Amino acid sequence: MKIGFIGLGRMGKNIVLNLLEHGITVVAWNRSPQPREELKQEASQLKSGSENLTISETTDELVKSLGTLRVIWLMVSADAMDTVLGDLTPKLSEGDLIIDGGNSFYQETLRRAKELSEKGIHFMDVGISGGVEGARHGACMMAGGSKEDFEKTEPVLRAEAAPGAYGHLGPVGAGHFAKMVHNGIEYGMMEAIGEGAAILKYSDFNFDLKEVFRVYNNKSIIDSRLVDWTLKELNEDPDLKTISSVIGSAGGAGKGKAEAHWTIEIADKMGIDVPVIKAALAVRENSDKDKEDSPSGFRNKVVAAMRWQFGRHPVKKS
Repeated sequence: MKIGFIGLGRMGKNIVLNLLEHGITVVAWNRSPQPREELKQEASQLKSGSENLTISETTDELVKSLGTLRVIWLMVSADAMDTVLGDLTPKLSEGDLIIDGGNSFYQETLRRAKELSEKGIHFMDVGISGGVEGARHGACMMAGGSKEDFEKTEPVLRAEAAPGAYGHLGPVGAGHFAKMVHNGIEYGMMEAIGEGAAILKYSDFNFDLKEVFRVYNNKSIIDSRLVDWTLKELNEDPDLKTISSVIGSAGGAGKGKAEAHWTIEIADKMGIDVPVIKAALAVRENSDKDKEDSPSGFRNKVVAAMRWQFGRHPVKKS
């Protein structure tokens, strides 16, 4: 299968490399040239699949390279999505399909799908979890769209996903809605791990946190990727001295609201109380008020360390 791909940041570049290795032909473009060059260089080092990559210098070139009945995957921030669509859609034809693989608010996804449908352009939303390593070696993918469009793109989703880690969750908007709730859950889980680590560290038992988390990470009830990522950071830096205690909570590129904000807003409208997610978000938003060398500061560092592990979010001190 041949697809277009726009957006070669940390996630986008790794998705493309993974698709190439799985036999998907990709025509890629990024607004700034450096990510294009980085992709070209890394693709040349693949054992197989590099021949399936074409890098375009313009979106016009990308669209022309795809022929007819195009499928184009957008991996750009929610803030940039309308700008990219504004440039791209006049170049497309009826029956073409766009996939939004970013973290857009599902109501914006519904609006965009409606606007594009009036032009005969199909639209899907795919929420992606697993961080940069998941993007490279197999992610979890939550797809929203028509059954027809899902079946059309399933070879690409199957190639990018870890075994069994993708599904058609409903009509347009369902993928981004599911990812929004996923991230709200993630906030609560990460906060609980951070709080537990701080209690252990400041107890009277002088715990070796590396050993505690090694044990936690072997068949316990809380054994998880989050615990594993915490252990990796503790192994590298037991006191997390290189991690900032200020935790980010904003949306794409550090701007605006993130999925946890949206989860809380939707839950409130539905009359569902979500105290854990609210508390976890409040901790992040107020983390700049906690002293770095305090128990609360260490709690924050644990959360920030997990964010660094899965998404390379900017929490490392310079």
